Amino acid sequence: MSLEWSLGLLFTKLSMRLNGVLLISGLICFSLLAGCAQGRHAKYSYYTGVKNPRAQDSSKTNQKQTKSKPTSSAKNRNQTYYYVKKGDTLYSIAWQYGYDTREVATWNRVRWPYTIYPKQKLRVKPPKKNKKVTKTPSKRSSKPKSTSYRSTTSQTAKSSSKKQKRSKISWQWPTKGKVIGKFSARESGKKGLDIAGKKGQPVYSASGGQVVYSGSGLRGYGNLVIIKHNDTFFSAYAHNHRLHVKEKQKVKKGQHIADMGSSEAERAMLHFEVRRNGKPVDPKRYLPKRR
Repeated sequence: MSLEWSLGLLFTKLSMRLNGVLLISGLICFSLLAGCAQGRHAKYSYYTGVKNPRAQDSSKTNQKQTKSKPTSSAKNRNQTYYYVKKGDTLYSIAWQYGYDTREVATWNRVRWPYTIYPKQKLRVKPPKKNKKVTKTPSKRSSKPKSTSYRSTTSQTAKSSSKKQKRSKISWQWPTKGKVIGKFSARESGKKGLDIAGKKGQPVYSASGGQVVYSGSGLRGYGNLVIIKHNDTFFSAYAHNHRLHVKEKQKVKKGQHIADMGSSEAERAMLHFEVRRNGKPVDPKRYLPKRR
């Protein structure tokens, strides 16, 4: 056996071993890559019926957070006093706690035109009434009693006639759109109508009156306008994008007072309320029927 043939045979064996090692290494790498690929697909191999289940879960949590967010109508009714903040009016404070402005003014001895100041302490809950001792009427007071009864009945008749005149207000719908939220006297936050629309859509005054609040100080209402129509009826327009009227400004029925928006709301909409003597009432009782 020659030296050249021996070296050639040795070289051939070495190359075969080297190729074998490379082949085995390649097979191992291929199996590892396939395993990794299978592991990646196995991570999302389940089917939940919706795309991107993680995003769906986050949206649910966001919905829970928005539902649990308190509104101004859900405020603690047991609160007795309120400290005036910049931008507040006596009308907005009374609206916030569900009382007539005249009642709140009487409790705090605030005279017309109901001027209040920042950091002023106001009672927002009726004071406790003292129990009066009832006395038995004497015989001498029988005649005056009958006359007083006649006078009181005439006064009540006059006041009721005045209320009937006051209630005769010409109303119109404040904007166009589908009603997506109805009035409910039981549920908090359902003290009016929710009307769907588009951002920038015009909002009109439902009737003539005077603007007594225009701002964003009431939590849960966003950009809000409150209009006083008379001593009995008020209306409110919430979640606006832009306001076009100022406080103490007189407006006419159908006047463009704001642009619809989604301030403190999940979508572009108008929250419309009507209050009678400070208490929320169903606006559909006064608005004309839609065709």
